[in-house]
Amino acid sequence: MDMIGQIRRAFFDEHRAIKEICRDLRVSRGTVRKVVRSGETEFKYARDVQPSPKLGEWVVSLTKILEAEAKLPRRERRSTQRLFEELRGQGYDGAHDSVHRFVKGWRDEQARVPTKAFVPMSFAPGEAYQFDWSHETISFQGVPLTVKAAHMRLAHSRMPFVRVYFRETQELVFDAHDKAFVFYGGVCRRGIYDNMKTAVETIFLGKARQYNRRFLQMCSHHLIEPVACSPAAGWEKGQVENQVGNLRDQLFRPKPRVTSMAELNAWLEDQCVAYAKRTRHPEFKDRTVWEVFNDERSSLMELRAPFDGFVEKAVRATTTCLIPADHNRYSVDAGAAGRMVLVRSHADRIVVLFDDTVVADHARSFRRDQVIYDPWHYLPVLVRKPGALRNGAPFKDWELPPGLAQVREKLEHHPDADRQFVKVLGAVPDHGLPAVEMACAEALAAGIANGDVILSILARRNQPPAMPSVITPDALRLKIEPVADCGRYDSIRRVA
Repeated sequence: MDMIGQIRRAFFDEHRAIKEICRDLRVSRGTVRKVVRSGETEFKYARDVQPSPKLGEWVVSLTKILEAEAKLPRRERRSTQRLFEELRGQGYDGAHDSVHRFVKGWRDEQARVPTKAFVPMSFAPGEAYQFDWSHETISFQGVPLTVKAAHMRLAHSRMPFVRVYFRETQELVFDAHDKAFVFYGGVCRRGIYDNMKTAVETIFLGKARQYNRRFLQMCSHHLIEPVACSPAAGWEKGQVENQVGNLRDQLFRPKPRVTSMAELNAWLEDQCVAYAKRTRHPEFKDRTVWEVFNDERSSLMELRAPFDGFVEKAVRATTTCLIPADHNRYSVDAGAAGRMVLVRSHADRIVVLFDDTVVADHARSFRRDQVIYDPWHYLPVLVRKPGALRNGAPFKDWELPPGLAQVREKLEHHPDADRQFVKVLGAVPDHGLPAVEMACAEALAAGIANGDVILSILARRNQPPAMPSVITPDALRLKIEPVADCGRYDSIRRVA
């Protein structure tokens, strides 16, 4: 800018020749002519090509990676930091800025998406949280698996929470909220959601919504005011949208290798805490997210008991004592066969009720087309049809208690083995499994494995104890005790 001013003053004010100006100021004639003829007081240099001496030989490799990842869903594409780390591993010794600049330019050229403007948001401590789902890929028991990750983020402190499930159904939404509130140690006053079907049934004009009845029950239980975003307006919950991308890069690349969901979720909670402790808060730059979160805890509402988050459905049990639930079939007690029952799907259990009585309680399976049996449900049928013990589907690979298993093994060669063993099983509802186990142990100790013997042992154990003999006090004793003598009857006969 100073040189331009000197050239303009020398030419227009001092009326000096261009040749003289070039000699005195030591600039080229082209520069002087450009300043004088254009009339501009500022010139900007726009570089047509950005030289990247370090990245130059890696451009081909980086372009191939970007072209391959462009075919993947957006959630599976790596960040520039991850791409930089991969190039460093292959021998690249340049800076991250060069990689970031090239990747950003390449992706912008491919997308050509115009930039949008947004209004920055500010939230008070304990005022609101934001909730969303994402789909992630993990290695589960050695097999690639796509899972659903529930994300929650406190809007003030930016404290994240992530929990993974096999589905994103309503009962799992409830469970994710309960686990998140326990993790935070309290509840915010407002919850910000998109229009997910598990929460919103109908969208009206503006912000009016018809929420799902069970979802409103959950919000009422925790004293939360639900707020739904405008359709296709993800920026209204931009914090959790941003968290999905950041934590995907931090937690799910490379794919976590786990053997159970419990193991993965415990690890995710630890990683959320570690992330908060090392990340600076975007507003309070001298403090970490973890420090701001600890201050926010006192502003959260008190944590209440977990919400009984189940989804209930009425179905009819089949005559084979099975009910459908979540793409699988589960057994119920034989007394409910052919009857209408209520199936309650919890996050980890399937509970079935008949006339307000629990007739089945199974651990939930998230695979499809499975049949989950509880052999004890079929015991009343088995008592009437002992032959079903041999080929009945519920009784295959039945893991019996040790005593019953040994009795069954001893009876294998008995000509009436099934009927004898079913006699023993039939005593379980009346006497209880521990009592039957003890009777089996006593019979095996005596070297006898027989249904009648085990039932006799149970009957003997259930006999009431003998009444103690009554000792007559001395004051009540007879001075002359009667003597049993049948001969007295003969004397009466003679008198008659």
